[in-house]
Amino acid sequence: MSTSTPALHDSAPASPAVPVPAPAAIALPAAPAAPPARRSRPPTRDGRITGQPAFVLHSYPHKETSLIVDVFTREYGRIALVAKGAKRPHSQLRGVLQTFQPLQAGWTGKSELRILTGAEWVGGMLPLEKTALLCGFYLNELLVKLLARDDPHPVLFDHYVATLNQLAHNEPPPIVLRKFERALLKETGVAADLTRCTGTRQIVEAGQVYVVDPERGPRPARAADAWPRITGKTLLDMEREDYLDVATQAQSKLLMRFLLAHQLGGATLNTRQILIDLMQL
Repeated sequence: MSTSTPALHDSAPASPAVPVPAPAAIALPAAPAAPPARRSRPPTRDGRITGQPAFVLHSYPHKETSLIVDVFTREYGRIALVAKGAKRPHSQLRGVLQTFQPLQAGWTGKSELRILTGAEWVGGMLPLEKTALLCGFYLNELLVKLLARDDPHPVLFDHYVATLNQLAHNEPPPIVLRKFERALLKETGVAADLTRCTGTRQIVEAGQVYVVDPERGPRPARAADAWPRITGKTLLDMEREDYLDVATQAQSKLLMRFLLAHQLGGATLNTRQILIDLMQL
């Protein structure tokens, strides 16, 4: 396991000494497939789940020897689990419940806080290091703050796995993060269609300038608008997930920062600020 992996309840790691600059626009190689996961068994009458694909998003101490672990699962969404005894020096869970490690998890209970019954490391993914590691913590913070508990998002889970793989293989973080941010807003039902104007439903034109209403979608920009001004080409590129144009990269960064801030309702993203300071993502 990489020495870069943080402790179970650590906050985001210290900033890397030398930030890795995002390369100029390049064609992205296909992300490697996620490791095959065993099919999880349906819940029993007592709510017991086994063999569920999962990732640890965050954890914090619970009583003297246990942890509360916030996990993102494929079929059950984000859930909170009590990992009993996980803080004990010789606990088998201590080395397993690490962020960015694919797990097969099991739990029991039907309340908001379930009991972890087992966790097994699956493997098959490269560890995140340096800037990629910090980007991973940014993804986790977004999921913790924007995903409701017990709301399944299997498509977003698969996108999360693919994004971790892309970061681990040193694909350009600004492009990788923009795609994930857009997928997150789509899967949570708050992303508007960027190809049509709100109200008129007219097709967005590449040569025109627009603003994006966080609640409704694009409309032509007005002189008094304080929102980010975005070209139609950038909006069309984002809908196609085409970020090769440097202008699209720059404008999409401003737009996504604006839209996420609206959805967060003023909540601060700690890892986002670190990334801004380091790489202007």
